[in-house]
Amino acid sequence: MNAKKKLALRTRALHVGERPDPATKSVEAPLILSTNFITDPDNSGFSAVDLKEDDPYLYARWSTPTVRGLEEKLADLEEGEDALCFSSGMAAASGLLLGTLKSGDHLILSDVCYAGVAELARDTLPNWGIEVTNVNFSDTAAIEAAIRPNTRLLWAESPCNPILRLTEIAHCANAEFVVDSTLATPLATLPLKLGADWVLHSLTKYLNGHGDALGGVVIGKRKPLAALRQHALIHFGGALSPFSAWLIRRGLHTLSMRMRVHEENALKVAAFLETDPSIKRVIYPGLPSHPQHELARRQMENFSGMLTFQVKGDAMTAARKIAQRAQLFNYAVSLGKQRSLIYYIPTNEILRSSFSLDAAAEKSYRSYAGEGVFRTSVGLDDPDDLCNDLKQALHG
Repeated sequence: MNAKKKLALRTRALHVGERPDPATKSVEAPLILSTNFITDPDNSGFSAVDLKEDDPYLYARWSTPTVRGLEEKLADLEEGEDALCFSSGMAAASGLLLGTLKSGDHLILSDVCYAGVAELARDTLPNWGIEVTNVNFSDTAAIEAAIRPNTRLLWAESPCNPILRLTEIAHCANAEFVVDSTLATPLATLPLKLGADWVLHSLTKYLNGHGDALGGVVIGKRKPLAALRQHALIHFGGALSPFSAWLIRRGLHTLSMRMRVHEENALKVAAFLETDPSIKRVIYPGLPSHPQHELARRQMENFSGMLTFQVKGDAMTAARKIAQRAQLFNYAVSLGKQRSLIYYIPTNEILRSSFSLDAAAEKSYRSYAGEGVFRTSVGLDDPDDLCNDLKQALHG
């Protein structure tokens, strides 16, 4: 085999960052749970202030072999220089925001994004002197108009949660561009190759894929990530558990195969819902009816397993029917696991609790969500069984 030829993603997901235990010769890389490590007094410092990239392991809040192996794998899959793992997706987002921005800086944030990030930007960042402007990231003119001399970060999601609106990812000369690519995964989109400076994932979702471990990661260039480790990871304390890292690494082994099935299933469920007389609208990037379907075709190699739909009539009645009658869809929050999940998100409620939208932005949100959406994470079940489950849950 040509050593210079780049291996396929599914192969790299199995092998990168995996080092069999030299003592036991175990094929699988070992899970190392130790919180501290024997070190050389001549080559280590007591404080992380003195931490260098090639220093040996010292303390688990800084790094461990198990977590480091996962970081190497994630950096490779996203084609970044390095990666930094955190204890949750929200810890990764907070670490990047608070480790990068300072008083007087300006953040441009997608007006629709993960609720925890939206609430942090609205309720916390301004208290620390950080200015925040919310912008529809499907409108490039609006983004350009919002840029100021003190703009430090642009923060987008693609697709965004929960309405699955896309961002056209491109380099920004005036500020660093962050893309939360949780819903897309590296199978669909590689934001760094499209011009982003940072890519973020909640590892809890598709990359783990089994709904049994919290985690988050930031991926980008090596030098800024080393600085982020010394400050945001070590001092804010959001270190990823080695056991969670081990579970997430296991999930990555099957990411390519899982995402293929998620996409196939979601496309079939979405097409079925479009024919159901009780359904008002379906939003899925893989459907021609999605308002940005052509952008999705250009920017996504996999349309993922997330869709939303609106119902005719009273949505809460439909939500109760699904929660009580569905046998395969679990009425629960989160997404990206092997089991199918569904949850109703009323528009008025999320606008009140999480998003601060002006009249134009609210109109744009409602153009996707109406009065509320059923956020649906299509799992690995047989797609015909899933369609039949929704049919009997909605119609009895």
